[in-house]
Parts: sequence; C-alpha cells; structure tokens
Amino acid sequence: MDEEQSGIEAGIAELEERRRKALAMGGERKLDRRRNAGVLNARERVAYIADTDSFLETGLLGTSGVYPEQHDETPTDGKITGYAKIDGRDIALVVNDFTVKGSSTSATNSKKVGQVKRIATDRGMPSVFIGESTGARLPDAMGSRGMGALLGNDITQFQRMRDTPWAAAALGFSFGSSAWLACCSDFAVMRKGSTMSVSSPRLVSRAIGEEVDLEELGGWKLHAETTGQIDMVVDTDEEALDAIRTFLSYLPSHNMEAPPVRAVTPGSGEDMADIHKILPAKRTQVCNMRKILEAVVDKGSLFEMKPRFGKPAITALARLDGKSVGIIANNPQHRGGALDTQCCEKIVDFLVLCDSFNIPIVQLVDTPGFAIGTDAERSRAPGRIMNFMNAMTLVTVPRVAVILRKSYGRAYVCMGGGRHSDTLAAWPTGEVSFMDPRFATMIVHGLEEGMDGFEEAFAQVQKDTEIWDMASTYAVHDVIKPSETRDFLIRMLDIHRLRMTNGVGKHLMRTWPTSY
Repeated sequence: MDEEQSGIEAGIAELEERRRKALAMGGERKLDRRRNAGVLNARERVAYIADTDSFLETGLLGTSGVYPEQHDETPTDGKITGYAKIDGRDIALVVNDFTVKGSSTSATNSKKVGQVKRIATDRGMPSVFIGESTGARLPDAMGSRGMGALLGNDITQFQRMRDTPWAAAALGFSFGSSAWLACCSDFAVMRKGSTMSVSSPRLVSRAIGEEVDLEELGGWKLHAETTGQIDMVVDTDEEALDAIRTFLSYLPSHNMEAPPVRAVTPGSGEDMADIHKILPAKRTQVCNMRKILEAVVDKGSLFEMKPRFGKPAITALARLDGKSVGIIANNPQHRGGALDTQCCEKIVDFLVLCDSFNIPIVQLVDTPGFAIGTDAERSRAPGRIMNFMNAMTLVTVPRVAVILRKSYGRAYVCMGGGRHSDTLAAWPTGEVSFMDPRFATMIVHGLEEGMDGFEEAFAQVQKDTEIWDMASTYAVHDVIKPSETRDFLIRMLDIHRLRMTNGVGKHLMRTWPTSY
C-alpha cells in the first residue's frame, strides 16, 4: 500500500472514531439515568419524530470552540442539528442533548442552530426545536470577551417573519434558548414535570435570596393556564413529539403555498342530522361547543390549542372536506362564553397563525360579549380588545362566521359580524343585540327582575334580538338549519378560495409579536 493511500485510510479511520465518540453523547452513565427515568435521550427523540432513515445530520463533529481541552467531553457540543422528513416533507430539526453540558448554549452550537434555521427559512421548510437546556454556558459567556463572542452577532436569531412554521417542545429543564424558541414558535408543547423559564431555579434563588419552587417558576400549569405560552400539555416525550407531527400536518411547508389536503375521515358528518339536539331547550342554559365542533369538522380532526388558557374561547385546527381550517368558537361552559383578556390574546395569536400560513377561518359564535368589571380593566381589557379588532381587520384568508345563539356588543364585531367575515350566517336560534336582553330591559325600561311589567318588556326586547330582522336587511347573509352547517361551510370556503394566488394570503400579520 503506497503512502498516499495509507494516509487516506488513516483519515477515514479517524473520521469513524470521531463519529463514534460524537454518537456516544454524554456517555452510558448519563444515558442509563435517563432510561431509568423513562425519558428519551436526544437521539431517540430524533428517531421518534423523523421519518425512518430520513435524518441527515450537520455539525456532528462540532465541539466546544472556546476550550479545546473540552473537545472530548462536548460531543456535538450538546445540540443535534440537521434535516429530516416528517410525513414525507423536509424539515429542519434541532434536538438538545442534555447529557452534554446540559445542552447549554455556546459559540459552536449557536452556529449549528443558526445554520439550519437559515436554510429552513431560505428553502421553505418548517423548523422543529426539541428543547431541554440549562441556558447559556457560563464559562463561554462570562466577561466582555464571552458576551462579545456569544451574544448579538446574528440579528436574525430571534427574528420571526413567519416564512415557515416553527414548532417546539419543552421537555425537562428548559431554560434560556429552549424557552426563547418555545415562545417564538407557532406551536409549543410541554411535558408535565418540565420547567420552562428564563433562568434556572439555582440562579433565581441566589438572585432573590430565597428558594424557588420549580412549578411556580415555570411549571406546566403556569404556562398552560396563566401565561398561555404553551399550546398543549402532555404526559410523555412521545406524546409531545406526536403533537408536533400532528400540528405540522395542518400547515404548509412555507407561507407561499396552501396547506396540505388529506383524505376525508370515514364517518365525517354523520352526526349532523342531530346536531341541534346539543343545544339546550332554554336560552339561558349553556351548550357544549366542543360537541358541536366535533360533529361539524372531519371526524377526529379537531386539534385544540391552548385549551387551559382563555377557557371561554376555543381555538383549534381541524379539517373540513380534507382541507385545513382554523376554528374560533365561544365556549359557554366557561363564564357563559364571555371573552376576557386571555381570550383576546389567545384568539389573536391564532388569527396570526392562520393568516400567516393561509389557513381559512371558521367562527362559531355564542357569546354574551366581553367580560367587564374592575378585574377586566386591570388586565388592560380595552387594549386587548383593540388588538383583537385590529387583527380582525388584517386577516386576508377566507373567513366564514355562523351565529349559533348569542352575539352581543363589541364581541359581535370581533367574532365575525358585519364585514369582519366574508360570509356571515346564523342558525334560527341566533340572537344579536348590543347587550343581553335582560340587562337592556333594566337599563332601557328602568325595571328590575321581579318588578311589575318586567317580563312583558323583556319579551319585547328579546324579540328584537331575533335573527330575522338581520336576515331581512341582509346584514346576515343566510339563516341555515343546524344540520346544514357542515355542508354550508365546505361550500362557502370553496367559494371564497383564493384562486388568483393559489390559496396564498397577504400575510399582513407576519411580523406580529410572538409573545406580548
């Protein structure tokens, strides 16, 4: 064997050895600890979420660039990056490896993440971030030299133009970059038992001089119910990764194409004949809006987002006749469906998602209006309501609204009233007025419930809220039977299809803040 050939073979052998070390991650002891805890390691997460044999890794040989003596203990520098397929479509994938330096952010792995994110944006691929990290790698970031090298050198790092969908998972300790990317993403899922926050409990405890409870600092209940920064909560890693795959199935790969179309699920629409039976006999009784939604959309396709946040409203992706739609509905089972500031934030986030990725919107309405009172004002209700109204004026995808029962006050506008939908329909049970008929009776007639003449005055006010007057002036375009709702929506969304742009909207909200 000549010397040149021997050198090539030696180089190949060294490459194989370096690959072997990189694939070993943080070592068997740390990997065993995760197995015993029932938690997937980073490469198992890659294998689970990606189509079989589709992952192409980049940066496998990356290690700490600041401390050469740490090369052997920083395989892949704690972040696995590359490209894969989900359901046959290309994605960019970042999976944090907590067994290596807690997947802390460093100069090398920041380059890796930045590279796949840029390529995903430039080439029209969704990005998926599987987070579990301790934050910045302090030895790398300390001092002016560390700060200058690590932070602020890529102004696009957190620029969100919604060119392509982003999805993220917070699994385990998710501090620093894992939290940032979850907040920037269009969909974020969190495993119970995980913690997502700006900094670790140890650092926060030292900063404020007291012990910090993990759940209070950034547990799943906080983010699912109070901050709204998490769209879904699950019990296992596998469920989190499944949720991301499902979410992406409703979205296009990039914002210049229409969402994918799927086969219609067998049994879809079979419950429409009896849908009216879901409505209670009395107008003052609440209905189960989720049962109505499940009957209307393709069977098994309802994918609800933020169910624990802003409970008087429901936001969900679904399919109608195999096509993706965004559902915005009132939930009378919580506060009668009165919209509070959490609902405003939740719905606006969802409007931005749908309009940015060309998903038509369906609104099913049953609300007494916006929540009022001192708590609402302290929660900045006027500003949140104006955000909601502004967002509705910026939507450029098709919108169809159906008033099932109540649509009162300013919420009538935000929930698709007037020109805020392309088609506005109603069930015969629809009621539209500036306020609830009982309150109107008290204010207009100066009568309280139980007083002589109240019931007669109330009966007249309530009659004025019935949908027939709106239908006679074409302020509501159609009154339909409940059983006709699914077919009506499918046909109307087809009529309003964006034919001249191949289903692509104008994306006027593509730069709307990801969290506010």
